[in-house]
Amino acid sequence: MLLAGALALGYWFVYRPLPQTSGTVQAPISQRATVARDSLGVPHLSAGTIEDALFLQGYVTAQDRLWQMDTLRRLAAGRLAEVFGAAALESDREARRLRMEHLAEDRLQALAASDRATLAAYARGVNFFLETHRHNLPLEFTLLGYDPRPWRVVDSILVYLQIYRTLTESWRIELQKKTLLEGGEPGKVALLFPVRTGFESGPGSNAWALAGSRTASGRPLLSNDPHLEYSIPSIWYMVQLQTPGLNVIGVSFPGLPGVILGHNDRIAWGATNVQFDVQDLYIEKLDGQSGRYWFRGQLEQARLEHETIPVRGGSPVTFAQWVTRHGPVIAVEGNQYLALRWVAAEQFGLAAPLLDLDRARNWQEFRAALARHPGPMQSFMYADVDGNIGYQVAGRAPIRKTYDGDLPVDGSSGAFEWEGFIPFEQLPQAYNPASGVIVAANQNPFPPNYPYRVNGVFDPTYRFRQIHALLSAHNRWRPDEMLAVQKDVYSAFSHYLARQVVAACDRRGVTNPGLRDGIALLRAFNGQMEQDQAAPFIVALTYQHLRKAFAERASPGQGAGYDYLMAPAALEKLLRTQPADWFTDYDQLLLRTFVDAIEEGRRIQGRDVRKWSYGRYNQLLITHPVGHHLPLVSGYFDIGPLPESGSSTTVRQITRKLAPSMRMTVDLSDWDRSYQNIVTGQSGQILSPYYKDQWEAYYEGRSFPMQFQKVEAKQTLEFTAETRRRGEN
Repeated sequence: MLLAGALALGYWFVYRPLPQTSGTVQAPISQRATVARDSLGVPHLSAGTIEDALFLQGYVTAQDRLWQMDTLRRLAAGRLAEVFGAAALESDREARRLRMEHLAEDRLQALAASDRATLAAYARGVNFFLETHRHNLPLEFTLLGYDPRPWRVVDSILVYLQIYRTLTESWRIELQKKTLLEGGEPGKVALLFPVRTGFESGPGSNAWALAGSRTASGRPLLSNDPHLEYSIPSIWYMVQLQTPGLNVIGVSFPGLPGVILGHNDRIAWGATNVQFDVQDLYIEKLDGQSGRYWFRGQLEQARLEHETIPVRGGSPVTFAQWVTRHGPVIAVEGNQYLALRWVAAEQFGLAAPLLDLDRARNWQEFRAALARHPGPMQSFMYADVDGNIGYQVAGRAPIRKTYDGDLPVDGSSGAFEWEGFIPFEQLPQAYNPASGVIVAANQNPFPPNYPYRVNGVFDPTYRFRQIHALLSAHNRWRPDEMLAVQKDVYSAFSHYLARQVVAACDRRGVTNPGLRDGIALLRAFNGQMEQDQAAPFIVALTYQHLRKAFAERASPGQGAGYDYLMAPAALEKLLRTQPADWFTDYDQLLLRTFVDAIEEGRRIQGRDVRKWSYGRYNQLLITHPVGHHLPLVSGYFDIGPLPESGSSTTVRQITRKLAPSMRMTVDLSDWDRSYQNIVTGQSGQILSPYYKDQWEAYYEGRSFPMQFQKVEAKQTLEFTAETRRRGEN
């Protein structure tokens, strides 16, 4: 009886909400349409109009990812505590302090009519699913005991703003640098926060394009694997949209219409983050009681905004914050009020050119679409069937004429105001370079002689140089070979650091038996950050201690707080140049940090260094926000813990939070020889066969064909037009 009851409950609450993927549905569309799902559950939508296609995209995304969509809009609006309780309160406070919901409403008012129509069609599809499945929703709604409200156009804007926020939170680095400067030596602190390393060569992003002169087919190849935080379900949703005048495939964000990265029948494109600094902190001379503050010798009145956060199982939490001409006061340190100015708060209409990219037919139309893109700043890779390759940086970058934006500045003087935005035509770009290769890996894409000040949280150039070296190995690349590049785990920095430690030990004549095995492992280390090896673990621990030592020298007592993307490059430069005002004995520094690493490693993995494993240290765990907390069954929802190869300085960029979120290679000679896969699967529902079906291939570095012209449909759902149209939501 217990088993029968459990099966009945499982059927009713878990299996029954799985999406309908075959049969017929009457829907408020203009004419017959179909959704054919392939072996990965990817929906290939065919409709008579773009409006109908977007309606279907909203519907099928809600079928697979409704709870994720609802969570994303709640995360952005600061409304998670309403369903999760006090555990989500800090997340909600930060979203409210950033005024995300206010910004979304402002963007809604500034929407172009075409963008509003696009978002409205998508919202109608989501809401049609909600209307017809209100009593048959995914398990998470049942477990948390709430019903989602209808999807609004502004909710899609909130999802976009959350993406923008994730990719542009440089204000935290400003505070980190400010803390190191308090009691630190300014010159030394500055060296720990470089914006370039001297090796920059190409645009910023983890993507590349090869001209036909370097491929086996004689046509371009384009690859892209953007790095984002782990999540389950994946942040990407794979889809194809087909209407008269549009045929596009790739990945979308749940909650946003159209394809974000992919290809149509003429061009292919990819993108990752440029990481240009689009946020500034202003120290306001503000009276916390009255809200009056100084600006250019005049008193101005800040606006007081009140926020109320509903908390499940508790009393609502209220707070108030001042908003100055620069933005909301998001931090108060002593008597200093720090207001945040953020490009996302500027009035630029929506966040993306929506369908303009999907419909672009050539380089000129592609760039015209990107000219509308206000942010986040992205580096877009491009290739077309005519054999052209290119890239274009797009987004709004503030012009700072008197300061760099790397530290909080005086908000009262008026001397640190933005003077417009860098014109689109002056942003970095390339088109058909003679080399036939464009490589990008989040390094600084702006040349040293750039006419505008550049600041940002750029990456070192290790990944760029390794990708370029691999692609230069031969000139007859095939699409399936791009995976070998994407999953490469060689770290030039780790290799360099290991050699420096060994050389220092040799010069000192170290014979300590407790260090002998560690030295031997580093001596044999080839720079490959493989999970089953001990040497990468030793190098990783040594780097952590070395990073802290340099930061402590620059700012005593603050070393543990230094964690910066460019830190490996900064440390390598200091080790190569060995300035005397930092340390008098660099061999002793390396030996000390190596000894500290060995001692820490023994506390973690035991006395025998030879039995250590990098993968036990560099572990992956992807947890489901709800299922992870369920007793006995959490393992069905989660992935891991599992060992991982790679590091922050390898092409396969891996940390405990970050990884390639999608892998794509597009073959411009034959669309159906292209590859794409996401981390987990198409569905967010645990009993769906598409919940984690892509994970094994992702983990092992395999992929799946992008079915574009030849779709092998496993199920087909037909939509017919209702005789009476429903009203819009």
